[in-house]
Amino acid sequence: MDAVGVIKLLKYARVIQEFAKLKGISLGEAMDLFYHSTTFQLLQEGIADLHCRSDHYLADELMMEYP
Repeated sequence: MDAVGVIKLLKYARVIQEFAKLKGISLGEAMDLFYHSTTFQLLQEGIADLHCRSDHYLADELMMEYP
């Protein structure tokens, strides 16, 4: 895996951790929701440079996706 791939995985881990904390769910549940979310798809596709947004911003996006 290249450096960009590692950086993406670390970003995802931080977002998942923040999302779990905000939603009050386990990391496993948060990970499952994250990897099946529209937010994740947009991150993967590089839409709107979402990867440049803060971890908290992305966790908030997930909160709106999964109220």
